[in-house]
Amino acid sequence: MVELPVKLLGETKLFSVDFADVLGTATISTKTVTATTYSGTDASPSSIVSGSASSSGSIVSQMITAGTLGVIYKLLWAITTSDSQTLQKATFLAISADVP
Repeated sequence: MVELPVKLLGETKLFSVDFADVLGTATISTKTVTATTYSGTDASPSSIVSGSASSSGSIVSQMITAGTLGVIYKLLWAITTSDSQTLQKATFLAISADVP
């Protein structure tokens, strides 16, 4: 798994994952990003995912908002390809206090 840069609590930030290493000659047909807690407690971890994922070429992007201070989230990035493969990547995202 890959660790994403820390997100400050008050930020809404675009994160991206590149599927070039597993995509081959296929293209991305559908994409989703889901959030669960890896460590810490958040009763509604899916609420950090804002809107729908987008893609450009092999890169999938997702806006992430809010979160719970001190929680580390696991984001599961899933795509379906033009040749009917289902591919996934997982990343970790930590939420940190806003800079004063």
